[in-house]
Amino acid sequence: MSQQSKDHSDIPGWGADLALEDRPAVPKERMPARLPGLHWDEPTPQEQKVEVLLSTERFGKMTPIFGSTVPPKGLGGLMRRLAFRFSENDIRRWMILLAADRTNMVEGVVDDLAHGHVPNLIDEMGLRSAWKYDRERTATKLAVAGGALAFIAVLAVARSRRK
Repeated sequence: MSQQSKDHSDIPGWGADLALEDRPAVPKERMPARLPGLHWDEPTPQEQKVEVLLSTERFGKMTPIFGSTVPPKGLGGLMRRLAFRFSENDIRRWMILLAADRTNMVEGVVDDLAHGHVPNLIDEMGLRSAWKYDRERTATKLAVAGGALAFIAVLAVARSRRK
């Protein structure tokens, strides 16, 4: 076997684990850091006023700062609680969370209607832009949605006639 050259400087990233004095970024690396006092051991924890769902990977330990604007509620909240029982690498978790998002959207529309506000679904769903830039796909989606609504209406009428 022939002895190969030990010069690998042509390989991108080669030498990243070299001794400090041989690393090209050593002048930029400073210890202590350039701006002392900017780091903390643990920030002051945010006060928890609403239910916050914890990932199973957190082992019950809440992060110091978290989002609290939309606590889980309704059917979407139940679905989210179920999803958070699964690990982050489990596809069931993400599928349930996607379904919970759609459920929350429907619950929001129902809530708007219950409070006397008719939502502008055409603008909120971006149908004008979709129709302007991709008419064929938008027409297909509208036809499928219309067919599904018609099917549901037919089922509802048939069920009410049976009673």
